[in-house]
Amino acid sequence: MKHVFGNKKAIATFLLPALLIYLGVMVVPAVWSLFLAFMHGNPVRGFEFTGMKNIDRLFSDPQAGHALWFTLKYAIVISVGQIVLGYALALLYVFVLRKASTFVRTLVFFPVVVPTVAVALLFNRMFASSPQEGPVNAILGLVGLGGTDWFADGNKAFIVIVIMDLWRTMGFFAVLLYAGLIEIPEEIMESARLDGAGTWRLVRHIVLPLSMPVLLATVIFSLNASLKVFDSIVALNNGGPGYQTTPLNLLMFKTAFSFGDFGYGSTLALVITLVCLTVTLFVFRSSRRDLTKD
Repeated sequence: MKHVFGNKKAIATFLLPALLIYLGVMVVPAVWSLFLAFMHGNPVRGFEFTGMKNIDRLFSDPQAGHALWFTLKYAIVISVGQIVLGYALALLYVFVLRKASTFVRTLVFFPVVVPTVAVALLFNRMFASSPQEGPVNAILGLVGLGGTDWFADGNKAFIVIVIMDLWRTMGFFAVLLYAGLIEIPEEIMESARLDGAGTWRLVRHIVLPLSMPVLLATVIFSLNASLKVFDSIVALNNGGPGYQTTPLNLLMFKTAFSFGDFGYGSTLALVITLVCLTVTLFVFRSSRRDLTKD
C-alpha cells in the first residue's frame, strides 16, 4: 500500500477520473456561468458581449431587489425555525423520550422522505379557498373567523410557505442535532447532575457548549439550503401572486429558461453564489470570534 501511494503515477491514475468529472460537472459550468454574466442572449439566438450592462440592470431591477429581500427574509425565518424546532425535538429525544424516541423520530422524520411536490400539493389543498374550501378555511369558518384566500396575498402565502417547509424539514434537523447530542459523554452529564445541575443549567452550561460544532454545521447547512430555495415554492404557488413570493433561484430560472435571457440569469446566479458565500463566511467568523473570547 505504501508503495502504491508513494507512486505519483498511481496517485494520478486514481485521482484523474474523479478530477475530470469534477471539472466537467462543477468547475466548467461555474466558469461558463460567470462568463455569461457579461453576455446577452441564449444558445438559439447566440450571444453578444455587453460588458457591465447586466450588472447595471441588476441594480435597477425592482424584481431582483424584491427577490433578494424575499430570499433573505425566507432564509432567516426558516433557518431560525429549523434550528429551534430541531434542537427542541433533539432535546426531547435525549432527555424525555430517551430509548422510546425511535417511533417519534420516525414519525417526525417521515415528511423528509415524502417528495417535495407531494408535500406542496398537500398544503395547496389544505389552504385552498376555491373551487372548494380546504380544511384550514373550513376550520376557520367553524370557529367564526372566516376563510381567506391564502394565495392571493404575498404575506399570507409566505406564512403557508414557512409552515410547509418547517413541517417538511424539521425532522431532518432534529435527527442531525440528535446525532450530535448523543455524542456528549454520559460521564460529564452524570457529574453535572451529581453537582446539583437542573435540566435548564445542564442544557445551558453542558449540552449547548458541547454540541456547538454540530450546531454550527447545522446553521450553515440550513442557511445555504434556504437561500437556494426553489422546488417547494415552484410546486406550491410558482412564486405568486405575481412575483411576491419569488426567491432569487426561481427568478433566475424564469429569466434564463422561460424568457431566454441567459446573460441576466447568470448574473442572478452570481448574486446567489455571493450571498451564500458571504453568509457562510459571516457565520464562520462569528463562531471563531466567540471561541476566541471563550
